Amino acid sequence: MSATAPGDSGRSGVIGLPASLLVGGAIIAMWVLLALFADLVAPYSPIAQDVPSALQPPSLDHLLGTDNYGRDILSRIIFGARIDLQIGLFGVLFPFLIGNIIGLVAGYFGGLIDTVLMRILEVTIAFPFFVLVIAIISILGPGLISLYIALALVGWVSYARLTRSQVLILKNSDFVGAARVLGYGNGRIMLRHLLPNVISTSVVFAMTDMVLVILLGASLSYLGLGAQPPAAEWGVMIAEGQQFLSTAWWVCLFPGLAIVLLALGLSMAADGLAHVLGTKE
Repeated sequence: MSATAPGDSGRSGVIGLPASLLVGGAIIAMWVLLALFADLVAPYSPIAQDVPSALQPPSLDHLLGTDNYGRDILSRIIFGARIDLQIGLFGVLFPFLIGNIIGLVAGYFGGLIDTVLMRILEVTIAFPFFVLVIAIISILGPGLISLYIALALVGWVSYARLTRSQVLILKNSDFVGAARVLGYGNGRIMLRHLLPNVISTSVVFAMTDMVLVILLGASLSYLGLGAQPPAAEWGVMIAEGQQFLSTAWWVCLFPGLAIVLLALGLSMAADGLAHVLGTKE
């Protein structure tokens, strides 16, 4: 029998990865595959209406029932994975890129550049996040593009703070000093030496942030500010079914469970990734 190193209790005995990462990754992979092959997997069109079949409970014909327009809920959930995964990806990607660049520049150069960028950051976080996002979307108009712009303008601050704090510590390290002695420019030092050493924390945070962004996207769609009907988006489905909650519980329940399951997968994957990258004890 092989010895188990201390601290490896949370790892899978099969391939040496945390169980949470494997389970979370499997859940995410399932949703990604459903989204990619929705046209093949979904039994019905997500937008085709069949009013005589409206509000049917789960059955063999409609495994998760139908909504108030007779649309198959299972098909709408499967196609909805495309939109919600897109919200999670693009809603995190742009803040991730902007925030890490700003944090890297501010932490490395310091001085006036750092002061100006941090004042901008402080002004941004002075406003409640949710209120500021709603305000920006209200100005730009409802829709997913407006949501991505709002998140890019507001969501970068957390990534900037994470990256800046680590760069402030590492920029005086021996390997950075050696790079300066060798005559490397600031751009190469930041991108080739500092960024790879600080990016892991931001990657783990991005996985967790994706959960919040998906929940935010569903909430805004519920309020009519995100994806617009008849789009098969989970928040839209919950909003459309709320008036039938007491008589047709399945219309709201199953989209809500889809959000919970995807959020669970992302949270577990983020926790396992934190162990792999050494950002969590």
